[in-house]
Amino acid sequence: MKILKLTTFLMLFMFATGQMFSQNVERGTDKEAVLKVMKSYKDALQNLTTEGTFELFTKDSEVFESGGVEGSYANYIEHHLGPELGHFKKFEFSDYEIDVQVDAPYAFTTETYIYTIVLKADEKGDTRTIKKKGVATSILKKVDGNWKIIKTHSSSRNIK
Repeated sequence: MKILKLTTFLMLFMFATGQMFSQNVERGTDKEAVLKVMKSYKDALQNLTTEGTFELFTKDSEVFESGGVEGSYANYIEHHLGPELGHFKKFEFSDYEIDVQVDAPYAFTTETYIYTIVLKADEKGDTRTIKKKGVATSILKKVDGNWKIIKTHSSSRNIK
């Protein structure tokens, strides 16, 4: 009888630890996938393009920037960021750090960075450089096996 109880206990223990290991592996894989989504978005901006970024967001996503409600990502690109990118000669992130927490089916990110924007030369040939400290928080949701940004908020301030 003791052997049966011990065997049952060991089987239950192995099942439970196997489940915990499986969940930890899945969380690790999910974290990597979330990091990839966020990197793809950051890389696109640094390349001054929105190409390939629409698939990173849900259609009903919401974008908030420096106290403003920008609407969906598509609206944000059409009316705000898209036109701005056309005026940039360079957009670069430095001192970039990201924290990712996965609580499936959601993930939460916090990014901190310094961004430098060099505007294209004006009619006089002068360029202007903007350098600010920024932070962004995003909520992603796993949709049909893919992580997508459903909400993102960014803000910035002058560097002291």
